[in-house]
Amino acid sequence: MMSAELLFKNGKVVTAESTYKADVAVAGGKIVEIGANLKAGAATEVVDCRGKLVLPGAIDAHTHLAMPFGGTVSTDDYEAGTRSAACGGTTTVFDFILQDTGEPFPDAIRRRDKLAAEQAVVDYSFHLAVKDVSGGLLGTMEEAVEMGVPSFKVFMVYDFGVTDGVFYQVLEHSKKIGALIAVHAENNEMVNFLSAKHLAEGNTSAWYHYMSRPEFVEGEADIRAIQWAKSLNAPLYIVHLANEQGALAVTAARDEGYPIFAETCPHYLHFTSDVYKRKDGINFVCSPPIKGKASQNALWEALKRGDIQTVATDHCPFLKSEKKWGAKDFTKIPNGCAGIENMYPYMLSEANRGRISFNKAVEVCSTNVARIFGCDHVKGAVEIGRDADIVVYDPKKRFTITNKAMHGDTDHVIFEGAELKGYPVATYSRGNLVYRDGKFLGSKGAGKFVKCRRIKL
Repeated sequence: MMSAELLFKNGKVVTAESTYKADVAVAGGKIVEIGANLKAGAATEVVDCRGKLVLPGAIDAHTHLAMPFGGTVSTDDYEAGTRSAACGGTTTVFDFILQDTGEPFPDAIRRRDKLAAEQAVVDYSFHLAVKDVSGGLLGTMEEAVEMGVPSFKVFMVYDFGVTDGVFYQVLEHSKKIGALIAVHAENNEMVNFLSAKHLAEGNTSAWYHYMSRPEFVEGEADIRAIQWAKSLNAPLYIVHLANEQGALAVTAARDEGYPIFAETCPHYLHFTSDVYKRKDGINFVCSPPIKGKASQNALWEALKRGDIQTVATDHCPFLKSEKKWGAKDFTKIPNGCAGIENMYPYMLSEANRGRISFNKAVEVCSTNVARIFGCDHVKGAVEIGRDADIVVYDPKKRFTITNKAMHGDTDHVIFEGAELKGYPVATYSRGNLVYRDGKFLGSKGAGKFVKCRRIKL
């Protein structure tokens, strides 16, 4: 064993399966030993974790950093977004690369990696958002998989969404190359029709963003996507699942033995569609929109029983001034909210209050993400041989979320005023301290690309 450079003493280690008292030794950026009463050498830095939990860093599988959308670009670039992530206990982020028309997928990876490599303060990887598979571009998916990006996303909505035929073609191809297809599932025709209908009737407020995308608009698309995946027996990952109908469809498919996976987000677990009636309702506009209480309850139940495997943020923030573009026309509101710094603290707080276990919080925010997306050889657990991405969590610390206390470049946060029970007090990325007691301590460009393995689910 290498001589330990860093030793976490006297804490409780939390994994997806168990919680136990142990010390954790780190050398060369890796966890090298876990055990009772480990001895510190002369050159070892000791972190006293008495009364605290020692957790794996969270992995946010769904972010949109520096993303062009709605006539602007999301507020947080790779530096700001990953800085904010680190301060919330997230040590790896997966960002979406939107393929340009005619662009081979490997070129898209190289294009975005250049930005991320220069800016990211914690580790990162990518998913590729599919726009064009014509003229042999479908064949370039396999090279992207070999480069360490085995996950692709299709949009069933927006002007850059794909047709049903392209979606099916990509699903079919994914089985051959060891890739996983993720889907933003909403019925585009219904969204366009209902949006036009409400505007024509003079209904322009943020509430009608929700009304133009009611529960069934997402649920119906979830069911269609699942049916296509089932017909091919291809794995499918549904991003930002927000509705009861879709959650039940995921459960039914999994009960039948199909490899269907789902992710939800903290804002769907915490808020209901009533937020769109608030004066600041435009700040909550995202797609899919936040749904009603029945859907919120269904999401929690699906999470508890394991049919929703991951929690991610869909972090895509815009300035309040940009949100106000849609004050008199909900279709002009840039879709997206900040959340990258709030995910892990929120889920851990819910665990601390007894809604779920700490093990479940670690499972859905870290371990399952690493397993599903092919990086569990280095990420996702406090385990010998994995990267020393470690969060020290104080279950007794009280914290009120305010935008002023956040570390991104956004001027508001939808969780403003939320009171959390427990909070991360330190974050380590591959053994390097990047956050402690409210202060960011990392450095720009320190994050490394995480090469993911072919999907085997």
